[in-house]
Amino acid sequence: MNASVALPFLTDGSAPPGDPTPMHVMTGWMWMPMAPPTTARMLAIHLQPVPVLPALMLVLAVLYAAAVIRLRLRGDRWPVSRSVFWALGILIVLAMTATGIDGYGMELFSVHMVQHMVLSMGAPIFLVLGAPITLTLRALPARPAGRRSARRALLAVLHSRPAAFLAHPATVLVLFLASLYGLYFTPIFDWLMSTMWGHNLMLLHFLAIGFLYFWCVLGVDPTPRRSSRGLRRYAGPTVRILELAATAPFHAFFGVMLMMSVALVVGFYRSPMPGWHIAPLADQAVGGGIAWGFTELPTLLVLGVLLLQWQRSDERTSRRRDRSVDRAEAERLAYNDYLQRLAANDRGSAR
Repeated sequence: MNASVALPFLTDGSAPPGDPTPMHVMTGWMWMPMAPPTTARMLAIHLQPVPVLPALMLVLAVLYAAAVIRLRLRGDRWPVSRSVFWALGILIVLAMTATGIDGYGMELFSVHMVQHMVLSMGAPIFLVLGAPITLTLRALPARPAGRRSARRALLAVLHSRPAAFLAHPATVLVLFLASLYGLYFTPIFDWLMSTMWGHNLMLLHFLAIGFLYFWCVLGVDPTPRRSSRGLRRYAGPTVRILELAATAPFHAFFGVMLMMSVALVVGFYRSPMPGWHIAPLADQAVGGGIAWGFTELPTLLVLGVLLLQWQRSDERTSRRRDRSVDRAEAERLAYNDYLQRLAANDRGSAR
């Protein structure tokens, strides 16, 4: 059957039994699930021809563990909480890409939207809190000045102009919102979903853009906003809280658009699996509700982290101020004592 052949629809929006869906025809992905979705099938391991993201996550987990071990063998400490956050981030990505959620995300728009939201706004938070860049800089061996090394190369990238451009709040905001409006309201989505590699590239894009966004907002790792003179005004907690709040209305509007639309936004999900009795438009509305409601929990989590960082920063500033006052007082007392000794010596000499 040719991919361009239009399939008739039942009253509920599904294709008639016996016909393959356009998704299977276009992609040839016969590993996509054929049975209706259930909780058990969603959570089951999902076999893939080329498990791109699951393999990448396992590699990153091994590299992170190797870096932590290297620090400990060297006698350096690494916070256990950082390792826990990184492990949680890896597990969340695996839950979205190595289970039935990945397969049903190719069949149902609502499940795909769960993938999108979790990969762009859930997993990146924990991956960023794992401070992988700081760990890498500490684990990489230092080299004498003037000699090339991986550590110096990484620092050069962090201090480069392209990195400063990517870390600018305007760039981050545009890239983050383009993952919503620029993807779903253009033919790009259908084009990417037509191949296995395009689908994996899309998921990797969600994860990368989410990491970039929260990397700049959370400020746990070194960022160009700290090293670039033109970006230092954006490194404060107030600006980062405003940056976090700026995306919420756009997410809400995107979700409402999907929920209120009387036509399918993307054509890839126009024909669900025969016999599932799922109306594509209703499923799209569910996906819109997921996009609208999912932002609240990550936003509150990140806001809590930012407020905690702000509090700790104030405490460090207060301690530095107290130490400065104590030093000044000690110096004043020492100087007064010195003057008193000089005066006593002068009196002794006069006698």
